[in-house]
Amino acid sequence: MLGNKEAVANLAVKDLDRARQFYEDVLGLAVVEENGEEMVIFQSGVSTLNVYRSQYAGTNQATAVTWAVGDEIEAVVKALQAKGVRFEHYDMPDTRLDGDIHVMGDMKVAWFKDPDGNILNLINA
Repeated sequence: MLGNKEAVANLAVKDLDRARQFYEDVLGLAVVEENGEEMVIFQSGVSTLNVYRSQYAGTNQATAVTWAVGDEIEAVVKALQAKGVRFEHYDMPDTRLDGDIHVMGDMKVAWFKDPDGNILNLINA
């Protein structure tokens, strides 16, 4: 039923202006629509990302959005570091840390947070 439909990610934030600056200027996403002072919709590849104001911002303790960046993971991590993004480090079984990238066999993952603490990541898929 939904297998051939597009999905949209939703991220709750406290300060929409601060979030917009992060997603637009730091991550490089383009604004495609604004809903007053309540929501900004960004384009990310063929997907959209709804960033909306909520009192529950930053309460999710799991990864909220993943970007599959393929072999560009190292370059993307360096570019984000140059823009001030700090990467998270997690202690996980059978995982080694190579700089800010977690390596699990052939899989490489880097986690970071937005200004409200939403967990985002990059993967070499």
